[in-house]
This record gives sequence, structure tokens and C-alpha cells, in this order.
Amino acid sequence: MKGEKSMAQITTKELDALSDLMDMEKVMEGKCRYLAGIAGDEALADCYLQMAGRHAKHFEELYSNLK
Repeated sequence: MKGEKSMAQITTKELDALSDLMDMEKVMEGKCRYLAGIAGDEALADCYLQMAGRHAKHFEELYSNLK
């Protein structure tokens, strides 16, 4: 597609940025899952689990850029 870079064209800076974003998404997913586990309210726990799922999806989307 127009404007997309192939893996051979990705710069070290871009790769570092992707790595940082992926790390942040994993941390946020873990935090949300932890909070879901300690939440005293089932609705709040469900909300945290939904957020964890979104962070997991974001991680996968970032990872797919490396393929």
C-alpha cells in the first residue's frame, strides 16, 4: 500500500518506538487484569477486563506491523 514501509525500510528509531509501545500495552494489560482481580464490584471488574482485552488487541496490532 502507498505510504507503508516494508520491514527492510523500518528504521531503528521506528523499531524502538514499536517496542516501547508494545511494552506499554503489555504493562497496561497486566495492570487492568490485576485491578479486575481485586475489584470488589463485578461491573468494575468486567470494565477492567474489557480494557485489558483492548490493550491485548493493541499489542497484537503493533506486533502485526513487525511481520
